[in-house]
Amino acid sequence: MTQMSAHRRAVEQIRESYAAIPEDAVPRLAKATTNLFRFRDGASGAKLSARDLDQVIEVDPVTMTAEVQGMTTYEHLVDATLAHGLMPYVVPQLKTITLGGAVTGLGIESTSFRDGLPHESVEELEILTGDGRIVVARDDNEHRELFRAFPNSYGTLGYALRIRIKLKAVQPYVRLTHIPFGDADKCMVAMKEICESGEHDGEPVDFVDGTFFGPGELYVTVGRFAERAPYLSDYTGMRIYYRSIQTRTRDWLSIRDYLWRWDTDWFWCSRAFGVQGALVRSLMPRKWMRSDVYRRLVGLDRKYGVIARVDRWRGQPVQESVIQDIEVPVERGAEFLDFFHDRVGMTPVWMCPLKSSGEWPLYPLEPGRLYVNFGFWGTVPLPRGQFDGYYNRLIENKVHELDGHKSLYSTSFYSRDEFWRFYNGIAYWPVKRAYDAGGRLLDLYDKCVRGR
Repeated sequence: MTQMSAHRRAVEQIRESYAAIPEDAVPRLAKATTNLFRFRDGASGAKLSARDLDQVIEVDPVTMTAEVQGMTTYEHLVDATLAHGLMPYVVPQLKTITLGGAVTGLGIESTSFRDGLPHESVEELEILTGDGRIVVARDDNEHRELFRAFPNSYGTLGYALRIRIKLKAVQPYVRLTHIPFGDADKCMVAMKEICESGEHDGEPVDFVDGTFFGPGELYVTVGRFAERAPYLSDYTGMRIYYRSIQTRTRDWLSIRDYLWRWDTDWFWCSRAFGVQGALVRSLMPRKWMRSDVYRRLVGLDRKYGVIARVDRWRGQPVQESVIQDIEVPVERGAEFLDFFHDRVGMTPVWMCPLKSSGEWPLYPLEPGRLYVNFGFWGTVPLPRGQFDGYYNRLIENKVHELDGHKSLYSTSFYSRDEFWRFYNGIAYWPVKRAYDAGGRLLDLYDKCVRGR
């Protein structure tokens, strides 16, 4: 009750702060960390503090649910739920992703082949809407349309203040098996068979993802809960998780270390900062080897342009940031990898299968169809005569040619008409008018494409 009382005070504070923002100022939620890669140039607007909305209110082991404030990080939430032998159905791979961010944006992980996206295990949302109201939205009440449209709305309909989320039971350890493939078509077929059957080698699987290192080197990684482990690997220090995939067939991790296996090296992106070198790694404190530290470094470089100036001084071509997550149907996955390797050439690429209920209008995936999320994050030299957006636009066109979708956490280059066609403007605008009739918040196109 004390936690819920504190939450109510925080809700009243943010409601009053929102009401005090001038009508001609664009509200912007102030967060300690961000996992977005849509940089605004000289971001203007009135900051709305959410510092008192970052707590786990309650974990109920009987109903297997948690009441969580919107700005709570998954790192904080997982620590609270694992204490009860529970975890959220889908735990996005980076520690400082917030629950509210994963619901109003999108998140994915190796349970998504069975459990979909994070918002699909949400039971209730308390939302500060664009018109300043506090509403409680559920799938069975008068705010159902808002509840359904909230995922992939990126704060353009309102802000999640409290979320009730379902939890599932865990075991202490995860046994990993890395299955190698020399052919993308065979890899996609195997991934589909594993996900559809929920089994590998006659045993049930709890986690499925994969890694593409090149056209002749791909791996599907399956994980299974275990009560005991013969040994435990540690990838929070000198050892690097993604490199182990190429050298080990079997591995064992604690459930907590499994959930955060990608965070220490931000998948593989820590190599851009020299952190994977033995000397740097031995000198760097473990507490600094985490995704939010690397993200701050990227933000500083974006602000001051250090790398771009060094490249110009060395006569290197201009680099384009290609930082995206996309989904295509599993049967088109090999075709996408062939295109990506031929036209972009970035490796590794993360592969994560996903099956959604398809009832979320702003990210319309076909219900029950298996997709593969491909995640790729880095920079690529621009061909002579081409401008920023060249590679990202190639990728956007290919993804929709393959009947897929692209997440909006990073840069996008769609025209207004094609954007609203792909992201269901027919469903978006009635909800936008119902909960933000005055347009206090930016619309989804202005925020995610125009970068306002």
